[in-house]
Amino acid sequence: MRWEFLRRSNNVEDRRGMPISRPVVGGGIGVAILAVIVTLLGGDPTLILQQSSPRSHSPYSSTQVTRSPTDSKRADFVSAVLADTEDTWKQIFRQMGKTYVDPKLVLFSGEVESACGFARAAMGPFYCPRDQKVYIDLSFYQELKYRHKAPGDFAEAYVIAHEVGHHVQNLLGISRKVQTIQSQVSRVQANQLSVRLELQADCFAGIWANRAQKERQLLEPGDIEEALNAASSIGDDRLQKAAKGYVVPESFTHGSSAQRVYWFKRGIQTGSLGQCNTFEAAKL
Repeated sequence: MRWEFLRRSNNVEDRRGMPISRPVVGGGIGVAILAVIVTLLGGDPTLILQQSSPRSHSPYSSTQVTRSPTDSKRADFVSAVLADTEDTWKQIFRQMGKTYVDPKLVLFSGEVESACGFARAAMGPFYCPRDQKVYIDLSFYQELKYRHKAPGDFAEAYVIAHEVGHHVQNLLGISRKVQTIQSQVSRVQANQLSVRLELQADCFAGIWANRAQKERQLLEPGDIEEALNAASSIGDDRLQKAAKGYVVPESFTHGSSAQRVYWFKRGIQTGSLGQCNTFEAAKL
């Protein structure tokens, strides 16, 4: 991916090594552990985060992190990709007669406090609609490369673009509508709606990739394959199979590997918001 020439975003908040507030014992810690388990099973950790308990403050809750050259380069890369998503979505929103509000991206190490609750790095990157921020521990990229077998800079960019996709859904009011309906239906139906929300975020990530290539020629040979591999590697079926040895489709919250690849590819191929309406698709 040709990213070095891109501008850098002013919306990156670096909290690596900074002290945070820890959850009080007996409530929040249990929530954090449960959220990790949910993530490993392919679930949506933000549903757990939103239920976290009050916090007590400790100035020693986060250790200092030494910046490695690799981490510094990855932070620079994240800033460049975020800036490019900003430029893409500002243009798209302008064409719709709307105003795009940039999200903030928080870099953290180990654990972090968001408006959606306390989170650990093991939960992976996430978007919090309450503060309109994307959270990522850069160590996740090591996990993506070695645990999920999905290396490559464009695979890493896909992760950011997907979370930004959730921000787009938030701005368009899609997330709020889905959450309202989810509160009125069964668990299985709520999971199905979550899958459609996640697949749409994948499609939105594909729209960014489409514009990045068409307007700025960012992609190099093999980049698309990297991102598709990443989308496939974090499908619910593969994550559940790895964690439990079997798959429970009714519990999917993000979509299968095939579904995630299909919708990300659809966004790349069409570059159109109208082609990303997963909620009206008869088949995912």
